[in-house]
Amino acid sequence: MIARILITLGVMIFAVVVPALEINSSHVFNSEWPPHARFHEVWQLTTNCGVGVLCLWLAWAKNNIKLASTLVIIVMGGALLSHGIENLYGGSIVSGNISKTFLGLELAAAAACIAILMAISAVLLEGKHKSPAKS
Repeated sequence: MIARILITLGVMIFAVVVPALEINSSHVFNSEWPPHARFHEVWQLTTNCGVGVLCLWLAWAKNNIKLASTLVIIVMGGALLSHGIENLYGGSIVSGNISKTFLGLELAAAAACIAILMAISAVLLEGKHKSPAKS
């Protein structure tokens, strides 16, 4: 049960919190962004929401904690990778002039790390609860 809750919390970061923060005039409706950039933003948000629904289904209906966790790690790891290489493409994890840190990291990077740690913890917890197969 705890593993499923950890997956759910990780999914909420990218499938609920991020869209809530980005469906506004600073991102999706930002008139200064080229239309194609806004298209990619909406594509990313809808894809992540779909992956989030899949993760929840895998965790709660199919009890497939490993695959659900892997998907959380892929989505949030992608955010961390994008942050790590942002100097290569002129991007920034910081939105506008607002920079907030948590545990020494930009808030978005910290949230991604927390989601990844929750997904890893879910797999480890689930592994402890499953007994080895008897021959």
